[in-house]
Amino acid sequence: MEFFRIHKDIPFMRHALKFNIISLLTFVAAVFFLFWNGLNLSVEFTGGTLVEVNYTQTADLEKVRGALAKAGHGEVAVQNFGSSHDVLIRLPLKADEPTAKAGEAVMAALDADAPGATLRRVEFVGPQVGKELAENGAMALLLVVIGIVIYLAFRFEWRFSVAAIIANLHDVVIILGFFACFGWEFSLSVLAAVLAVLGYSVNESVVVFDRVRETFKKARGLSTPQVLDHAITRTISRTIITHGSTQMMVLSMLIFGGETLHNFALALTIGICFGIYSSVLVASPLVMWLGVSREQFVKPKRQIEGANEDGAVV
Repeated sequence: MEFFRIHKDIPFMRHALKFNIISLLTFVAAVFFLFWNGLNLSVEFTGGTLVEVNYTQTADLEKVRGALAKAGHGEVAVQNFGSSHDVLIRLPLKADEPTAKAGEAVMAALDADAPGATLRRVEFVGPQVGKELAENGAMALLLVVIGIVIYLAFRFEWRFSVAAIIANLHDVVIILGFFACFGWEFSLSVLAAVLAVLGYSVNESVVVFDRVRETFKKARGLSTPQVLDHAITRTISRTIITHGSTQMMVLSMLIFGGETLHNFALALTIGICFGIYSSVLVASPLVMWLGVSREQFVKPKRQIEGANEDGAVV
């Protein structure tokens, strides 16, 4: 389905060097912030205490945060959990404070300045568990990357595989760079968003690459930059429909989903925006510079000995 069709190919590859310089600068900036600030890891990764409380009325999260800050709980994450009446409080790890006492301290602070809360549960996440979660998350990311490389190498050609994985890792690093730069909390839900962006971005790359392969086979006399321009131009309508509808859904989560979904939706928003850019304007120029050509997709006709150019035996 197409909302519109552009009949004249847009010369994207004419500006390929500019696009890749922009990508390189954003990538370097993201890496800088990752090393300079690091990620603000959540309780799931660092260890700590989770306290769930329930209010009979809609919970005032700002009032809850103020009560905890007044009681000396500085670095505390407060968010709705399931409904506007349920509140999940995440406390950082304190070696000298048992789990039960942490729950009692939270309830005492709430009773003093944000009354009406009922304790539902108190859970402790140890540092060892957090370390295992971080390692498993990194392993999941690595396996996804390896799977994408293998799939694209078999589906297309190794040049497409290398270009796509560089473009996709570019998206991942930029998402992490945003979270490191602004100090946003990096939780398991954000990791899930990063993995989703990887799959989402590679899907866009596959669509463009499939059109590139098709154009190489059907159109003769076009140079490699012209083939790439044609493939990108012919998929623009599909890109706008797909990414536009997805982005509307993600933005609705970002605006109306509350604090629970905020960072998840934020990571998806960044990933989708940069995923469009990288799939079209990073992966395609890389494929061109890696030397893709028509000969890699169109096998030359076998010349039978004793036959003329038309294939007739003489």
